[in-house]
Amino acid sequence: MFLLAAAALLSIDAFPELPAPIAAELKSRGCRVPQATGLQRKHNAVQGEFAAPGQKDWAVLCDVKGITRLLVFWKGEGARPMEVNASETSEVRVIGVATQQFIRDHYRAYGGPKPPALDHQGINDVVVEKGSSVLYFHRGKWLWLTGSD
Repeated sequence: MFLLAAAALLSIDAFPELPAPIAAELKSRGCRVPQATGLQRKHNAVQGEFAAPGQKDWAVLCDVKGITRLLVFWKGEGARPMEVNASETSEVRVIGVATQQFIRDHYRAYGGPKPPALDHQGINDVVVEKGSSVLYFHRGKWLWLTGSD
């Protein structure tokens, strides 16, 4: 699956799929995108419907000087990203889209906080070799739901 260390920090230019305003904001912050070893393709910049069904949002892990922040850009816009979670870069993280089914399945399997009525996607935030949490935006705030152990 994953190994313990980050293999590289990629420049924002390695992610041409990012909308130009998001790429510009990430570059202005001096962001690089951490990559965990053992994965074949680049990761940690994902598009999903994180606030509402049909709304195309982006979540990106941004490393600056040894601190990795999860930034969420609403509607693909570069202005005012929401910082959700920060950690030292020594904690290798991988983010992905958490579907409604993923959220329900993990709640049934592991318990934890009961999810609200689900109508969009969440962000699965994995700390490699420790587990994950699902971040789900609900009524203007982030809920921390059960991920994988």
